[in-house]
Amino acid sequence: MTVRVAIDLALDRLFDYTVPEELEKKLAVGQLLSVPFGHRTARGFAMEMVERECDAKRTLKDPNETLSDPKRPYALKPISAIVDEEPFFSTRLLELVRALAAYTAAPVESVLKAAVPAAVVRPNARAKELYFISPALAPAPVPMTARRQWLYDQIVRLGGGWMQQLCRELKTTPASLKELGRLGLVTIAPRQKRRDPLGNMRRILPTKPLPLNAEQTAALGVISAAAKPVLLFGVTGSGKTEVYLQTIAKELEFGRGAIVMVPEISLTPQTVRRFASRFGDKVAVLHSALSDGERYDEWHRIRSGAARVVVGPRSAVFAPVRDLGLVVVDEEHDPSYKQDDNPRYNARDAAVLRGRLEGARVVLGSATPSLETWRNVAVGKYDLAEMKCRAGAGTLPAVRLVDMSAPQRGDSSGAIFSQDLLDAVKLRLDRHEQTILFLNRRGYSRSVTCAVCGATVDCPECSLPYTYHRADDCCRCHICGGWIPTPKVCPVCGAPALQYKGIGTQRAEAALAKCFPNAKILRMDADSTSRKNSHDDILSAFRRGEADVLLGTQMIAKGLDFPNVTLVGVLNADSSLNMPDFRAAERTFQLLAQVSGRAGRAELPGEVIIQSYDPSAPAIVAAARGDFAAFAKDELSIREECFFPPFCHLAAVNLRSKDLKLVSSWADMYAKSLMKVKGLTVSEAVPSALEKADGWYRWQVVVRSPSVSTIVKAWRWLLAQRPPPAALRAAIDVDAFSLT
Repeated sequence: MTVRVAIDLALDRLFDYTVPEELEKKLAVGQLLSVPFGHRTARGFAMEMVERECDAKRTLKDPNETLSDPKRPYALKPISAIVDEEPFFSTRLLELVRALAAYTAAPVESVLKAAVPAAVVRPNARAKELYFISPALAPAPVPMTARRQWLYDQIVRLGGGWMQQLCRELKTTPASLKELGRLGLVTIAPRQKRRDPLGNMRRILPTKPLPLNAEQTAALGVISAAAKPVLLFGVTGSGKTEVYLQTIAKELEFGRGAIVMVPEISLTPQTVRRFASRFGDKVAVLHSALSDGERYDEWHRIRSGAARVVVGPRSAVFAPVRDLGLVVVDEEHDPSYKQDDNPRYNARDAAVLRGRLEGARVVLGSATPSLETWRNVAVGKYDLAEMKCRAGAGTLPAVRLVDMSAPQRGDSSGAIFSQDLLDAVKLRLDRHEQTILFLNRRGYSRSVTCAVCGATVDCPECSLPYTYHRADDCCRCHICGGWIPTPKVCPVCGAPALQYKGIGTQRAEAALAKCFPNAKILRMDADSTSRKNSHDDILSAFRRGEADVLLGTQMIAKGLDFPNVTLVGVLNADSSLNMPDFRAAERTFQLLAQVSGRAGRAELPGEVIIQSYDPSAPAIVAAARGDFAAFAKDELSIREECFFPPFCHLAAVNLRSKDLKLVSSWADMYAKSLMKVKGLTVSEAVPSALEKADGWYRWQVVVRSPSVSTIVKAWRWLLAQRPPPAALRAAIDVDAFSLT
């Protein structure tokens, strides 16, 4: 027997090994193996097993030769060991891995790496063991002092416990507890202790299913009867989460599991709390903010079947759930479902594929669906369940547009806030209601500019100005992470007249505190959420009413539900509209509609004030009206006319080099080569919108085609014809979400 193994190197190639006779009955596809590889021992996953005859007398010239040519059988090396007899991948999960590797033109090893957390396969990864103390079933009669008797009685009352915990609670020492064990009064043995990521959360109270309204009941019926993926298209606050919960409950009744995907880590704590309150210990959470130990324990709880419901961001699509019955992709339109580096997969599309492979239902939920999903409904690929009204007593908020290009009455805040917004915030403070302010730019000012010569303080490694951060008085690059102390004079002309232009969340926070000195303000952005559990801490404090205003970036724009929030203010609605990307209008609409939906979700009516320098822009007007269908109709007609997704597949060929001349010449060669391929529409080679990042010059070629396979085949042909030099990095992003 021969096994084909994907080694833990991105070589885009499987290697063949023989299976020793004593391991043949134990070997299974999906297991983690230890194998000889060159002069070292490597680890890899068993991808498939084949029956091939090998010439044992033949001497290998290359220790990594494979059975790629069955007419020339080689003497193969045997596998060294099976690291874990329980497979890490089911056969269907391996099908998903292979399909994603083929679709994204990525090495299969990179997809395997994305599918299993590193903390799980690390050689020294293991469960945590601590000593657990239990009362003896038949304690031997021994002389008892008063202290010893009290300790024993307390352990019996508690039913045992972890040694460290008992020492704290009973104010004793390990030696005293071990003495009870020596006398036969208790048993002390090592036991696995779960590293619980929900342990730091406040007490989670159990909940029961809520009564469904007519729209929710109809949606539940559509999902239960559907043989296709279902788009759950519901306005913000329409009760989509309760539909998810009751759909999952049905799957659990039949012994099946579920995966719930959310786009942001910031949404995970609130979502996990809602699912854990309904399903208790059946819920596991997977996301990058977990410690290695928590990630290890949660993944193994899922694989063993102890956890039946998994909640997490895009990597949760690979969770090894047994008997998977349902995959939910909440906020399916969100760009964070698309991975930026290899493998560049879209978790939403991977969820649809996994549902097809596993025979599981797939629900895509959104108040602002992606145009790709909306068109799939129109052409009959997906079913539609629509909810047009808010659940319970909530009503959709009233929306006002404020033209910031017009002079603002009484403006004393540098045009950060309109007077209309300031009046609205004051009204909420007087009523003891809460406000959310959205600004999709962190830092204090987006650039530092000389008032004399006009030069900006730029990052030398990236083609962007530094962002000024007032909190630590430095200039930071949000691309490469570099920083410098804030200069006192212009680096070009030496003038001391430096100006801070543009606004970020830090500057908005300072201006708001100046306007309302008695208001309690919380800021939520990448700078304020760097430590573990900080997302949950900020949101929990706001939920408890410990702040009047929550100011933040897009991590507060979706999925959050605060009954006392009656005002949402958008400080700069134009920022995403001006991006050099064909999806700019779509993203602007989605962002504005989502953040507007945070207001008026309970009995109190809500209001939204959108500040814009171009309030007549179609995307902004449509978002203010909440008219997705009209926006989608107009945007789709433009996309079809220009041959852009969803009417084609679009891939970005990205090239990077430290040498500008090298990257530009190769990009031009790639573009001209691809233009020769039938069935492709190819752009000229151009510098990327972000021309330089982290010291690398970036060029781009955009390729469009009705067929993904045509794009992938052309790319593989091009690499075979002209592999890039070592100084050049070339990659393809199939179904690219960003052209910056």
